[in-house]
Amino acid sequence: MHRRRSLPAVVATVLSALLVTLLSAPTAQAADWPVLSSGSTGADVTTAQHLLTARGHSTSADGIFGSDTTSKTKAFQRSKGLTADGYVGSQTWSALVVTVRSGSDGSAVKAAQVQLNTYGHQLAVDGVFGSGTAGAVRSFQKSKGLSVDGVVGPNTWRALITGSGSGGGGDGSKLTHSQATSMFRSAGINWSSSGNCSNRNVSTCTSFDQLRRTSAEGIVTLKRASGCSIHLTGGTETGHASGTYSHWNGYKLDFATYGCISNYITGNFSFIGYRGDGAAQYKAASGNIYARESNHWDATFHSCGC
Repeated sequence: MHRRRSLPAVVATVLSALLVTLLSAPTAQAADWPVLSSGSTGADVTTAQHLLTARGHSTSADGIFGSDTTSKTKAFQRSKGLTADGYVGSQTWSALVVTVRSGSDGSAVKAAQVQLNTYGHQLAVDGVFGSGTAGAVRSFQKSKGLSVDGVVGPNTWRALITGSGSGGGGDGSKLTHSQATSMFRSAGINWSSSGNCSNRNVSTCTSFDQLRRTSAEGIVTLKRASGCSIHLTGGTETGHASGTYSHWNGYKLDFATYGCISNYITGNFSFIGYRGDGAAQYKAASGNIYARESNHWDATFHSCGC
């Protein structure tokens, strides 16, 4: 004969089982959505502006988060019952994205094309979802371990904007300019541009928009390991050499040839010969390569360890 357990004992058993389930459940999460606000610039801003237009809040897609973009963001947030703070964060991104596919046209397609181009594609941002855009979407989905259906739905949008794949952020996740500069500022790393700007589509700017997180972590690690001053002069902006492991794709950073950091690189990393342009190359144990160009170091980060 079984004895009936008291209600408190049953509740305790259920809560205990629930706790075990929660603790043992997979914890992989997608990378955080970038947070955009007044003063932000770059491809993510252009994407948000196109999406605002697609959602009925016509916004100039200039890649600069100014007063008009702030105003349109607040109006969109109010229309969706969100906190109207003018910040494009996770909830606003999730509400903004529009599913597009072959045959779609308009501003939401332009937003997808802008994002695809940050991963090395060279699509015309014309708002027409044709065969070229469909092929680029499938290629991107395959690279991120997503369902390869050629449709830019919620999961593909998240991967495009956060840089994450099916398993979460990972080493390939990309940063906004503000996220990268926040990391650099905290580490005591400085930066400048000849054009005094941060738009990655302008060659005289120094932009960190779409910089791979491992590249940002790599330069921070180099700073801490060397104890030297580091002054960045080049990021993901256009105008550099193309290729898979390029500035545009977020693998490279340029920094000034100050004596301390130059001595650290040449004294601690292995000389591996000269590049085709004559730049002496030094390789760290992590696989990162530092090439001494005429007036700066060109660093290629394959890993965050230096």
